[in-house]
Amino acid sequence: MTTKPPSQIAEFPPDALEKIAHNAVANIPTQEPNDRHRLGYNVWMWLVDRKGTLDQAIRASGSRMHLPTEEVLKIVTQQLKDKGIEVS
Repeated sequence: MTTKPPSQIAEFPPDALEKIAHNAVANIPTQEPNDRHRLGYNVWMWLVDRKGTLDQAIRASGSRMHLPTEEVLKIVTQQLKDKGIEVS
């Protein structure tokens, strides 16, 4: 019996919303890496739909962060503004 190598992973381009969202939360300290992935996913969903506020998206992620939610909101907002995305 032979084992095939795993499939190659295709990275998103740097200007893709998925990449922007996950890069915006990359430096947020969380209890587990999966918490950061959930946070990035919720930020991405907010960027796509713009339903509710960014604060609500961060809280809805249920991520266990080592920073207060207000501080996470400031960091993510600044990261998105640096990429030219309007956050209001």
